[in-house]
Amino acid sequence: MSAETALVEAMARAVTEVGGLLRAWRPDPAARDGVWEGSQFKAEADARAHRALSLRLTAIDPGVPVVSEEDPASLTRERPPRYWLIDPIDGTASYVHGFDGYVTQAALVVGGRPEAAAVFAPERGTLYTAERGRGARRNGRVLPPRPPAPPGRGVLTDNTPEPSGVARRVYDHFGYGGYLESGSISLKLCRIAEGDAQLFVKDVPVRDWDVAAPGLVLAETGGLLTRLDGSGFTYQGAFEHVGLVGAGDPSTCREVSRWLAL
Repeated sequence: MSAETALVEAMARAVTEVGGLLRAWRPDPAARDGVWEGSQFKAEADARAHRALSLRLTAIDPGVPVVSEEDPASLTRERPPRYWLIDPIDGTASYVHGFDGYVTQAALVVGGRPEAAAVFAPERGTLYTAERGRGARRNGRVLPPRPPAPPGRGVLTDNTPEPSGVARRVYDHFGYGGYLESGSISLKLCRIAEGDAQLFVKDVPVRDWDVAAPGLVLAETGGLLTRLDGSGFTYQGAFEHVGLVGAGDPSTCREVSRWLAL
């Protein structure tokens, strides 16, 4: 086993263990309680999962720092050349309100790009992993490259019962006939990677920790993730950006972002 493969397996164990903790904590009202910080709801479970995931990743390599949504101090320092970028719970609203659309996830970022990723959806029992240049897997099985899907073909995904906002505009303009309601940003991108959907568009604030891990899973199946304006996520400078376009077919991603820029 290569060192890279061993690293991905260790990451997978870490997120899977924390996912198990999240399920165990969920019946506890204290875990679901929290406060609003601007537009973000922070549950006690977010803080617990941050501690649990940070501990496990630090044990893999104590020399690699953790950068986390739940650790504001880690977001004010210059980005290290090599670091864990984690989202202890992506989809806190799903977690708190009893839906299954949340994940816990981690990416190893080296030189400004994710090199390894692990995403675990506890309620679905689904683990996604990826290693740059070596493909992506779902529960250990290789995810094959996605076939071409021109704009309008296949399924658009979002987290509402039916398309709304920018998703509705894209759905109607390009003539999509299929729609998939899914949960967190990460889960939607992973479901594109496995072929359940073909396009995801969002025009709200998006943070690097939302997309680093699933973005690598998507890329390793031949898909593409960009910001709303078509530029790439560089994992440098500010952590927050406006919107995203993710597609299993890179040409669709580019065409949709060009149309949105008109």
